Amino acid sequence: MKTGDRIRRRPGEATYERIYALVRQIPAGYVASYGQIAALVGRCTPRMVGYALAALPADSDVPWQRVINAQGKISPRADSQGTARQRQLLEAEGIRFDAQNRVNWRQVRWPGPELDWLLANGFSPEPAWTPENAKS
Repeated sequence: MKTGDRIRRRPGEATYERIYALVRQIPAGYVASYGQIAALVGRCTPRMVGYALAALPADSDVPWQRVINAQGKISPRADSQGTARQRQLLEAEGIRFDAQNRVNWRQVRWPGPELDWLLANGFSPEPAWTPENAKS
């Protein structure tokens, strides 16, 4: 590549890659909220996290199912099969839902990545999101 050549990227592509890297850190049996991921990514909104996850190809290694809304519920999709699939995947990982279709945040909320991972991957060690200030 010559000096001055630029790689063309879609708007938000770097943000999407940060979202994907972070979501890959959520282990089976835990979930995070769209807002939690957005705050950890920085300069991102929960809606952007949702768009990024919706843009994933079917064969992606990103565990998209582990991101749910702040109410502890699976967000409805235009494709109702996607909503059912997300619940099925989460239940297979040991996540349980109550009668109102919510998870128990105290039991399954992902505490976030290790400090070493954050620093090695260019994330702030002090995100705006914490479990104490989260809506649940």
